[in-house]
Amino acid sequence: MAMLIGGAFFPVLSIAQAPTAGESVLGAAEALKPGEYLWAPQIAPHGPLLLIVSTATQRATLYRNGLPIAISTVSTGRPDHRTPTGVFTILQRKVEHYSNLYDNAPMPYMQRLTWGGVALHGGTLPGYPASHGCIRLPHEFARLLYGLTRLGMTVIITDAPAVPRVAPAERMAWDSVDGADAAFIWHPERAASGPVSVVISAADRRVVVLRNGTVIGSAPIRIDGAVTGTSVFVRQDTMASQGGWVRIHLPERLAAPAEESFAGRLHVASEFRAAVEPLLAPGTNVVITGDSLRRDAAIPFRIEADTGETPPE
Repeated sequence: MAMLIGGAFFPVLSIAQAPTAGESVLGAAEALKPGEYLWAPQIAPHGPLLLIVSTATQRATLYRNGLPIAISTVSTGRPDHRTPTGVFTILQRKVEHYSNLYDNAPMPYMQRLTWGGVALHGGTLPGYPASHGCIRLPHEFARLLYGLTRLGMTVIITDAPAVPRVAPAERMAWDSVDGADAAFIWHPERAASGPVSVVISAADRRVVVLRNGTVIGSAPIRIDGAVTGTSVFVRQDTMASQGGWVRIHLPERLAAPAEESFAGRLHVASEFRAAVEPLLAPGTNVVITGDSLRRDAAIPFRIEADTGETPPE
C-alpha cells in the first residue's frame, strides 16, 4: 500500500485470507437474529474502547479507536423493569456471579454498571426486552467482551436507534467536500499520540483520520469505480514489500469481495497525503467502506484509554 507518485492513495495490497462479498455495517447489524453477534477486533487492534447499547434496536456496538469492532444482539429490561439510559462506567467485574436480587440467577461474565443491580452479562436472548434491567448478551459474546474491557470503561445506554458508525460523525469532518483538490482539515494537536486509523467513505467521498479515537483530519477523496462492502488493511512492517500492508479477513456479512482492488483508484490532495504519510506506522489500519459516515447528531460521549493493564477485581 505504498503511495504512488501520481497522487493515488494506497494502491497494491496483499491478501491474508479471502472473504466473500458482504453488505454494509448497518445492514449486517440489522440482519442479526437473537443471540447472534459479529466479532472483528482486528479492524482496530489498539485504542480506547466504548460500548453503546440501544434499547430501541436491541443492539450493542463496541468501538475501539473510534471504529466498530463488534456488534451484538442484546435483551434489555422489560417494560416494568426498564434499563436506565445514560453514560455509565464499569464498576465491578466477575467471571462467575449470581444475582443478589433475583433468586440467585446466574450472571456469567458480569460487568456492573450501577450498584442498584444493572449489569452486562451473558443470558437468554428471546428477541425482545426481557430482563429485570440488566443487559443480557450472548454467552460467548459476553466472554469475548469481558476479555477486552477494563474497570472504568465507558458504556452508553440510549433509547435512540443508535447505529454503528465507521467513524465518529464530527462536524469538522464534513467541511469542504466539493472535490479531491478542495481544502482539507488537519489538526494533529487534538490527539498528540496514540493508535491511528484512516477511514475512507465512498458514499461521502471523504477520508477521515483518527488518532486515539479522535478525528484529527479529513479531506475530500475521489474513488474510481464502485466500492462494495468493507475492506480493512493493517500495516505490518514499513520495510516489507508493498509497505507491509495486509488485508484483514472480516465476517462475511461485512467484507468486500476478495478480488476488489484499490490500485490506482483512490485520489487525494498531495498536501493531505504528505501530512498523513508519516503517521502510517506499523499497526495503522485503513478502512475502505461503501457506507456513509453521515448520521444524525452523534451521541456525546467520552472514551477511556485502553492501557492493556489487568485491573484489580
